[in-house]
Amino acid sequence: MTAKTLFITGASSGIGAETARAAVAAGWNVGLFARSEDKISALAEDLGDAALPLVGDASDLGAQEAALSQLAQQFGSVDAAFANAGTGLDTPGILEGDPAEWQAMIDLNCMGVLYTARAAYPHLKDSKGHLLMTGSAAGRTHIAGSIYGATKWFVHGLAGNLAEDMRGWGGRCTVIAPGMVDTPFFSEAKPDKLHPSDVARSVMHALQADPRATVREIFVMPSY
Repeated sequence: MTAKTLFITGASSGIGAETARAAVAAGWNVGLFARSEDKISALAEDLGDAALPLVGDASDLGAQEAALSQLAQQFGSVDAAFANAGTGLDTPGILEGDPAEWQAMIDLNCMGVLYTARAAYPHLKDSKGHLLMTGSAAGRTHIAGSIYGATKWFVHGLAGNLAEDMRGWGGRCTVIAPGMVDTPFFSEAKPDKLHPSDVARSVMHALQADPRATVREIFVMPSY
């Protein structure tokens, strides 16, 4: 049986890296897309021949298109894409925040996800594949003044709309919505919160669901 292939943005650490590990353990090939060449190269070396490092910025459509083409050429097809790259704000708030920082966050959290969808769609149509996105608990509830949360509301809305579109050609779309995760996203460790491996298992659950079933959203929160 030919191994399937998963493209992951933001693959250098945290949720992306743990998802790559889980996917390879489950028999998948992975494309590791991130800006940090040293980190994805080290991860690819650790994962072996099933992993291909792909250096690029998720807010660059051309870079994602080129990476997906290279991944398809390497492994024969792309069966799933995980739009995981994202960022937050150093200074939140409407009056306190920096509009230039807002723009950079929107470019990655919103446009970057759209670019993954755009770049992956031709490959996923060929394979009747699966598109996944990292949403957030912040995209399921209102948080006072949260601009970051608004970008995740965008991701949740887009995921639902693309799920409706993709079902027309046999594809699936899932949004993974974690609460607080102990990742480099935060400046301080959060050891009592979710581990990236908890989110990676959620990704694999959606990917491994029977083809007749689309798991459209997985909402996973810390137990305490």
